[in-house]
Amino acid sequence: MSLFAVILAGGQGRRMGGADKALLTLAGQPLIAHVIARLRPQAGRLLISANGDAARFAFTGLEVLPDETSLGPLAGILAGLRAAKTAGATALISVPVDAPFLPDNLITRLATALPGPGFARAGGRDHNATAIWPVTLADALAGFLASGAKPKIADFAAHHGACPVDFPDTGAFDNLNTPEDLARANIRSEGRPV
Repeated sequence: MSLFAVILAGGQGRRMGGADKALLTLAGQPLIAHVIARLRPQAGRLLISANGDAARFAFTGLEVLPDETSLGPLAGILAGLRAAKTAGATALISVPVDAPFLPDNLITRLATALPGPGFARAGGRDHNATAIWPVTLADALAGFLASGAKPKIADFAAHHGACPVDFPDTGAFDNLNTPEDLARANIRSEGRPV
C-alpha cells in the first residue's frame, strides 16, 4: 500500500494578521518544517498544497501543488489526490500546516479506516483536515467542489462514510491559529508548562 501525504499550506492566515503560517517560526524552525519532520518517517511521499510563489518552499525539497480553485482546504486535498493517484498511490493523508505536534503513528492509525476515508478524533473533537482519503475519491471531490455546495471537509467526508479514528493525545492536533496559540506552542516546545 502506497500512502502519500499533503500538507495544506494554502490558508490566508487571517487570525495571524495575514502571515504565511507555514513560514512562522516555532522553536527556531518554520511551522512547515515541524510538520514535515513528523510526517517524513511515516509517508511514502510528501507534497505541499499552496498557492502563490512556490519558491518560498524550495528549502523543503517538496513538490508544491497549486489549487485549481480557491475553495479552501478541499481544493488542496483534491490537488493532492490527483497527484497521488497519478503516481500510483492508494491513499492520501491530509494535514494542516499549523498542526506541528502530530503523533508519530498518525498515518498507521488513520490507515485503519481504509478502504474508506477517515479523520482524526481526539478528546471527542473531530479534526477533519487531518484525514485519510482513498485516491478513488478524486473525481467525486472534483464534482463536489464544482456543484456549488459550500466546500466543508466534514460534509464531503460524511457523504462518503468517513469514520473517526481515535487518538489519545488531545494536544497532538492543536492548530496554531492566533499569535497567542503560537506563543503557547513555543512554551510547550521548550518543555515548560503552558
